Amino acid sequence: MRIAIVGAGALGLYYGALLQRGGNDVHFLLRRDYQAIREKGLRVESVPGDFHLARVQGYLSSAEIGPVELVLVGLKTFANHRYGELIAPLVGADTMILTLQNGLGNEEALAARFGAERVLGGVAFLCANRGEPGVVRHLGAGRILVGEFRRQGMARAELLAELFRGAGVECQAAADLLKARWEKLVWNIPFNGLCALLGLTVADLLHRPVARSLVGEIMLEVIAAANSQGLSEALDNSLAGRMIEFSEGLGAYRPSMLIDREEGRELELAAIFARPLAAGACKGVAMPRTAMLHAMLESTEPIDAAVAADQLPT
Repeated sequence: MRIAIVGAGALGLYYGALLQRGGNDVHFLLRRDYQAIREKGLRVESVPGDFHLARVQGYLSSAEIGPVELVLVGLKTFANHRYGELIAPLVGADTMILTLQNGLGNEEALAARFGAERVLGGVAFLCANRGEPGVVRHLGAGRILVGEFRRQGMARAELLAELFRGAGVECQAAADLLKARWEKLVWNIPFNGLCALLGLTVADLLHRPVARSLVGEIMLEVIAAANSQGLSEALDNSLAGRMIEFSEGLGAYRPSMLIDREEGRELELAAIFARPLAAGACKGVAMPRTAMLHAMLESTEPIDAAVAADQLPT
């Protein structure tokens, strides 16, 4: 399959590399890694085993790539206003667009620009960070759930699930994409938020009893909000304990929002915090700890970034 990777951070580089190694015709839209990948290729340092792609098709503009069968979107959500510029040149008559971005609202934004019939969403449970230019470090996990946004049926989701499985990625087609998104938010909201706010790793949080308790309390708020959204099946409160237990195995993992803060980048507050809070509020679900965490993160952002997050369309 001819595939374009838009948003070649840790997620885009990792899955794109696996898809290329699996025999697909993969084209990477690059920025920071462009020169290094042109000169040395792409190296993946991975738990199951390292590998190196000596030849990678990397570009500085989407126009150089042209229409593809699948656009895989891994952009940070604060860059969604660039969808037209970055994705439009890649879209042909039958192009599918799969977003693996965090949070809520991404499928809606893509549908508004390119048509709902093209859009699928995916939830990636991946622990990966970027290394030096041209290197991505896979630290654990990597499972993906893929679902349709508006189209009926599961055929395309099954097709993409098989595509990822053929590349060595655990992947399933999900009948309820919204449920999968909220399930990931149960982890993302407390760990991304608290790690970024406090400058701590996942292990740091879990080794402190007060912080560990707060993680669980925030998770229960997110589960309550999720279960007000008309999901096909309710999330059980035991999910919080299972996610904390899973996270104990991550060690000193630095979530993406912590890395963004350390490197002076904008945080994904609208997609990961503001929209879930608004969705809960619309159903009368109070999320006081989550709201406080959001407020504290927003108050410690640069003024321009905080104002821009507040003005993002829903």
